[in-house]
Amino acid sequence: MSDRFDAIIIGAGIIGAAVGLELSRKGWKTLNIDKLPAAGYGSTSASCAIIRTHYSTLDGTAFAYEGYFYWKDWADYLGVEDERGLAAFHDRGCLVMKTAANGYLEKLLEHQRAVGIPFEEWDAETIAAKLPHMDLNSYAPPKRPEDAGFGEPTGGPLRGGVFFPCAGYISDPQLATHNIQRAAEAAGGAFRFNAEVVEIRKDAEGRVAGVTLQDGSAIDAPVVVNVAGPHSAKINAMAGATADMNIGTKALKQEVVHVPMPVEGWETSGIVTSDSDIACYTRPETGNYLLIGSEDPECDPREFVDPDEYDENFSEQWRIQALRTAQRIPSLGIPSQMRGVVSLYDASDDWIPIYDKSCVPGFYMACGSSGNQFKNAPPAGKMMAELIDAVEGGRDHDSDPLQWSMDYTGRTIDVGFYSRRRTINPESSFSVLG
Repeated sequence: MSDRFDAIIIGAGIIGAAVGLELSRKGWKTLNIDKLPAAGYGSTSASCAIIRTHYSTLDGTAFAYEGYFYWKDWADYLGVEDERGLAAFHDRGCLVMKTAANGYLEKLLEHQRAVGIPFEEWDAETIAAKLPHMDLNSYAPPKRPEDAGFGEPTGGPLRGGVFFPCAGYISDPQLATHNIQRAAEAAGGAFRFNAEVVEIRKDAEGRVAGVTLQDGSAIDAPVVVNVAGPHSAKINAMAGATADMNIGTKALKQEVVHVPMPVEGWETSGIVTSDSDIACYTRPETGNYLLIGSEDPECDPREFVDPDEYDENFSEQWRIQALRTAQRIPSLGIPSQMRGVVSLYDASDDWIPIYDKSCVPGFYMACGSSGNQFKNAPPAGKMMAELIDAVEGGRDHDSDPLQWSMDYTGRTIDVGFYSRRRTINPESSFSVLG
């Protein structure tokens, strides 16, 4: 393997692989480096991999709708075969409950209308007819089992919800990443695993010159892209790129629950649900399980950790999420043996990712993306490649932000929306919902 490349991408998760693919397609000689043994082996493999379009901001909504079409046209996007087969997109739709916490979806639906995304408003009677296993009483605000009144209805029945047909999930996020790796390799990209970056070298003028690995080997490149997931903050610090960042990132411990499927036939026909009344989301999981994730309510403490040293065991949070979901699905069985995933999010201060250049010439970042950006990996890869190409061509993205035209929707997005120098975006949900 040559020790000189046009660009080194630190990370081979779903977004890192997509950045490598799109730069390779532009003719760049790329190398994705990952400390783990395979593409998508880290936080990507633990992703719930839900594809949805409901976001708290207009830009986030438009970006997610663009991403949906890549998953719909997955084979066309890749353009190559994978000996492991292609990841399956279960295109089944998503039901979001109307609650006081989300403003009964009024603002969110404004964004959907502005972008032209289809949706159906379901009243409580419609939900009860379609999903008879659900108890539609309100239990808000979300509580912990030890709190007074847990499990007791508080505000009458829910007002209904909104069904988004352009939604679903990927059953194997690691396979999806391997698919992109194969596409990148077909375009000339290279991948190196079990390799940890310990230094980002610079030339005399302060520009990126390459990286040094833990084994002492040096790889040269004038461009380095930080897509290191939960390690992104450490890589930004290693590069000396934090001086002008208004938005930072941290590694956040998350637990995802797998419980036996309580609804007959739901594994093959079930939809995604998002329910801020109980602060949980669900989707079918392979093996006839129901996957349950937290929507990060105030009653649940957030545990920010060192990504190289944290407790990888389940905690009481597993049981809490299961019990909250049992309020909505009374038939839910909660086994004594905990099953699911313990992993890390790479969370930004406002839960909106950073897709940007940095104050270090040649150093770029695609970070703070965990929890709500798996679905956006293909367009994020394209957008980052366009940004890198433009900045390396002389564009001052900080003063003149790139305007990127999206392929499927034809909308133009101001890439400055994802700037490292932005102020905290007050429209964000400040949660995994983005």
